[in-house]
Amino acid sequence: MQGGVSQVDSFDRKPELERRDGEQAPFDDARALANTGARGGLQRLFKGPWGFRRYGESGLEVSDLFPEIGAHADRLCVIRSMHTDGVAHGPATLFLHCGATNAIRPSVGAWVTYGLGSENEDLPGFVSISPSIGNGGARNYGSAFLPAAVQGTAIGAAGSDGTDLNIRHLSDGREVSASRRRIELIRQLDREQQERRGADDELAGAAASLDLAERMRGAAGEVFDLERETPATLAKYGIDRPETAAYGRRCLLARRLCEAGVRFVQVNYGDNSANPAWDQHSDLPKHATHARAVDRPVAALLSDLAERGLLDDTLVWWGGEFGRTPYAEKNGTGRDHNPNGFTVWLAGGGVKPGMTWGETDEFGYHAIRDAVHMHDLHATILHQLGIDHERLTYRFAGRDYRLTDVYGRIVRGIIDG
Repeated sequence: MQGGVSQVDSFDRKPELERRDGEQAPFDDARALANTGARGGLQRLFKGPWGFRRYGESGLEVSDLFPEIGAHADRLCVIRSMHTDGVAHGPATLFLHCGATNAIRPSVGAWVTYGLGSENEDLPGFVSISPSIGNGGARNYGSAFLPAAVQGTAIGAAGSDGTDLNIRHLSDGREVSASRRRIELIRQLDREQQERRGADDELAGAAASLDLAERMRGAAGEVFDLERETPATLAKYGIDRPETAAYGRRCLLARRLCEAGVRFVQVNYGDNSANPAWDQHSDLPKHATHARAVDRPVAALLSDLAERGLLDDTLVWWGGEFGRTPYAEKNGTGRDHNPNGFTVWLAGGGVKPGMTWGETDEFGYHAIRDAVHMHDLHATILHQLGIDHERLTYRFAGRDYRLTDVYGRIVRGIIDG
């Protein structure tokens, strides 16, 4: 959810914020602290325009922005005490995906693919659906110093209508024989280059991608053909509705990729603008447009995975790079960035369902109980995939690196069993 969903308008209701709407209260603004070191200052408390309802046996309170996700309340593990590094979108997005704000580091998906490999040798182990070119761009699904073969394969583009979800340059028509001759020539050149230069990871990765592309001619055509689904399934994901069609196609493709054995799938909701999709600095009601676009598709993904028996061993992680302030930015109708306390949720993959973890303060600004840093979330996700985050390391430039650097603790309170 690129740009930062407002936690106090989605999954972290704050009655005190509602009661004191319009009052002035002091806050240490995260952006001001980062830019100038200035502390304090009065800000106008801002109650959002949406109500909340309780859902399921758990009684989870969910905003009216997300009624269809709310219907899955008893499947969700909602973490309300997230905090992270980076006040701007670029650093925070890189931190979400790579565990670092500025240095070139491998993405989560690359680490997972490096550690576990793929279950289907005819498909990539890691796919990024409709990624943005901004705020880290390809680094958000890149491999950095890990073997090039574990980087993500980008499918589609941010802001598209979802009809571009295919792998370019794959063909099974008249171009096949000519394409194969070109591939064989490239392989021959690669071999000659390796003989002259010795081992080269990027060259080896490029050669491996050619082999994978050859194998994908048969498998990918079937997996990426969404029209193989029933009309009922397409409608379930909202592909028959203009407001949900684009993200619905992405979520449906994600299910098909999981089913086919792709290890790690990013399903991006964003655009390529300077202010990413959920970044409502001056027009918080715009959140409703984005919520309508993702609510049904995400709910459909959860139910589809569950009905097919895939949710038990598929971990779904929903959220953005940070949250938003509980006060109005510049006394307007929007909210600024807030890395100090925000919400993500997990589902499936052995986490406890129908529960909340942690707490922010009375206004939803700071994580104050059972705080979970992004490093902790990464450690926990790796743990649920069977990986010890302290042991999954890679030697580079004279030291051992890992996704969580020298940090991270497993949040055992959210693990089922």
